[in-house]
Parts: sequence; C-alpha cells; structure tokens
Amino acid sequence: MNLRAKVLVMSQKDNVGTAAVELDGGETFHVEVNNSREVTTVEKIPFGFKVALIDISEGGDITKYGEIIGRSTCSIKAGEMVHVHNIEGTRGRGDIEPLTEKKS
Repeated sequence: MNLRAKVLVMSQKDNVGTAAVELDGGETFHVEVNNSREVTTVEKIPFGFKVALIDISEGGDITKYGEIIGRSTCSIKAGEMVHVHNIEGTRGRGDIEPLTEKKS
C-alpha cells in the first residue's frame, strides 16, 4: 500500500476507495485495482468518504474491503462521491432477500 495515497483501496475487487485526504473536484489520483489507472474527481470528496473508482450502473454492486456493501440507486461515474444519496445497504434486508417456502 502506498502510504502517500490520496485514496485507499483495500482489495482488488473494490470499485470504491476511501479518501485519505480531502479531494477537490477535478483532482486526479492514482489507484492500482486490477489495472493501474488515474481517476479524476467530479466533485469535492471529504476525507473518509467513498469515491467511485469506475463507472457503476444503477443497481450495480458497491464493493469495498472485497465485499459487497450495498447497491447503487442511480448511475455513479468514476470520481463521484459514493454515499447515502446514491447507494442503499443490502445486508440483512429481508425485503430484498429471495423468498423461500416455509416448512410447516
């Protein structure tokens, strides 16, 4: 891990990273997830918030720490902040888990 990284990525599976510093809109950062790439922010990303590393389609999985942590509620462009305004949690939600027949 690069200790001077602006954005921390914990797993090669991740499609979001965590801002290690506050990022201004139009700021470019470097990440190595599957391929080495440059990402340019489209808005200000506060310290500690998630930022999309790739374009994520509406309904797409949000992956952090190598695990799915939620689902996008709209399309998210690489460099956009990922937060409660554009994702929803999917863990422990009975309303979205597949229904199974109850045995009596």
